[in-house]
Amino acid sequence: MSHFIMIAIDGPSASGKGTLAHRLAEQFHLFYLDTGALYRCVAKYILDHALNPDDHTAAERAAHYIHDHLNLEMLMDPALRTQEVADATSRCSRFPSMRKILLDLQRNFAHHPPHSAGSKPWMGSILDGRDIGTVVCPEADIKFFVTASLEVRARRRHQELLTRGHAHDFETVFEEMLERDERDKNRSAAPALPADDAVILDSSLMSADDVFEKACDIVRERVL
Repeated sequence: MSHFIMIAIDGPSASGKGTLAHRLAEQFHLFYLDTGALYRCVAKYILDHALNPDDHTAAERAAHYIHDHLNLEMLMDPALRTQEVADATSRCSRFPSMRKILLDLQRNFAHHPPHSAGSKPWMGSILDGRDIGTVVCPEADIKFFVTASLEVRARRRHQELLTRGHAHDFETVFEEMLERDERDKNRSAAPALPADDAVILDSSLMSADDVFEKACDIVRERVL
């Protein structure tokens, strides 16, 4: 790689964008930030403090706390992956004022990723979320938008929840995902839509390995 590269990966819930981002980060020694986890941290703070995720002041209060106290343990908390937190995340993240609080935090991670003393410097950064290629890092060298049909994504999420011991029926997961998709796509602040120059990867009929290999080919062609 001739320069520090930046990759943006966007897409709806359970599309496979997180899996792809993890694998690309390992393959090309990139710093990886799951920005969705930041918003889930905000939602969890709201729920833990019995606040209303539909209240913009509560969302701002929570975002300020996460901005000032974020650590890796918070991002890795398994409690972030519940359906309740996912729903609250979609509801509170539609507020422009809340998203603005977290914007500079995400950009700082993208441009100045942390690394341990004595470790090999990162070759770049990779962020995944809903608005990375359009708002957070519009200057990214490569932008991917990973998607899949609603039914495929709902079945993936349903199986994930069952594996983690959460008793949710498929119909409920499907309806909640449909509602979340509509909120994310139609919100006024940073709607979850692909950037004009994003590479669309539809994983409906592709395995995770197929998606990974296709993305690797694009990275090698464009920046290596």
